[in-house]
Amino acid sequence: MAINVNTVYTTVLSILNKEQRGYLTPDEFNKTATQVQLEEFEKFFQDYNQYLRMPKTDEEFASRVDHIREEFQVFEKTGTASNNPAADSNVYNQPVDLHRFGSATYTKAFEQPAFEIVSSREYTEQVLSPLLQPSMNFPIAKYQQDKLTVFPPLTTFSNSDVSFNYIRKPEDVRWGYVVGPLGQYIYDDTAFSNTKLAISSLAGSINFNSAAATVGTYPLTQGAIGVGNNTFQTNGAGTGAKLKVVVSGTGTTTLSAANTAISVTVQGTGYAVGDTLTIAAESFATANPSAAITITLTSANLMSGTGQGSKQFEISDSLQTNLILGVLKYAGVIIKDTQVIQAASGLQQLDEQNSKK
Repeated sequence: MAINVNTVYTTVLSILNKEQRGYLTPDEFNKTATQVQLEEFEKFFQDYNQYLRMPKTDEEFASRVDHIREEFQVFEKTGTASNNPAADSNVYNQPVDLHRFGSATYTKAFEQPAFEIVSSREYTEQVLSPLLQPSMNFPIAKYQQDKLTVFPPLTTFSNSDVSFNYIRKPEDVRWGYVVGPLGQYIYDDTAFSNTKLAISSLAGSINFNSAAATVGTYPLTQGAIGVGNNTFQTNGAGTGAKLKVVVSGTGTTTLSAANTAISVTVQGTGYAVGDTLTIAAESFATANPSAAITITLTSANLMSGTGQGSKQFEISDSLQTNLILGVLKYAGVIIKDTQVIQAASGLQQLDEQNSKK
């Protein structure tokens, strides 16, 4: 099970506050936590290599090799090539999130054999040799500059011809928050996404088109525009968001920034900077079918432009102590306290030594 980012952050703050060592802002924590998780992640492969050379045990739950495999299997993926150059039938770019290459298979061949990865010299020698020339069932490839050059090539090809088995990096950690009435940070456990709308008032690029509306509150869902539907549309790929429009005043009024407040109540997903949200006049129970309000999304309207939304640690909860000590070590650097650095580093080294005895 992954580690909750709020648990780690509140624990780090509690330790710092108890010792009166200072404060770690959410942005500082997110940067240091991401770095610590990456360090723990890279240690998996060093430990795996070490344990493979040590005497092994077959006892259940006691095998160090099996334990490390459990740790990094979360990051193991299978994916196709990306952005294959149209002119090169035997060159395949690796997946964009590949971090450690494992193996590759030829999906177009019978039983999808794995490529034998060879050097550039060996590749040339085998391709030119009448005796050693590879076949579809025994293909070879050279791996250079994040590309696989394979043999034999295909006359018609696509990115799905080659399947990669690889390890991706863990995603950046994010302790999300909203600002409370006293200016305090309040944890936001909503799953973060770059394409979600931020829960906030929409402001900035809004065109009211001199439309009129009856004073009141209008909850809007995304969908087809129609009389009484209380809906809005978008020209992008976003779906699922909900808005609320509050028109203040009396009777019927002309919409403007002074009397119309628009806010996001449900974030949805798939939105991007430059997308437009269009609210038709029918949503305000008027007869005019034209667009009453047009909103062009800016970076401040998306979750990525705010502190909202969280991303949990992806490594397992067995490493929670290591993460807390690692963040405290970097916290000592940030608040310029050598005692915090030394204490955290000492405990971290002791914990690592004990784990390898």
